[in-house]
Amino acid sequence: MLSTIILQAVAGGASLAALAKFGAAIGAGIAAIGAGIGIGRIGGSAVEAIARQPESANDIRMNMIIAAALVEGVALFAIIVAVLAIVM
Repeated sequence: MLSTIILQAVAGGASLAALAKFGAAIGAGIAAIGAGIGIGRIGGSAVEAIARQPESANDIRMNMIIAAALVEGVALFAIIVAVLAIVM
């Protein structure tokens, strides 16, 4: 379905700049969705690990926060690149 929309836009005479902005907007959305899924999986796995070994909760929590921060940093970088592609 998405490919037919893009093909119709190209056939209709849409400029490459408009298609680049469309692609950048799709990329920003995918980056945000991917980060949400990644952080959700990290949190779920950490809760399971703490439930199995409550004595190591502090270590698991620290590792979870570090991993979530790395995922969020990559997602922020991807969204900034997409916004720059839209603006320029």
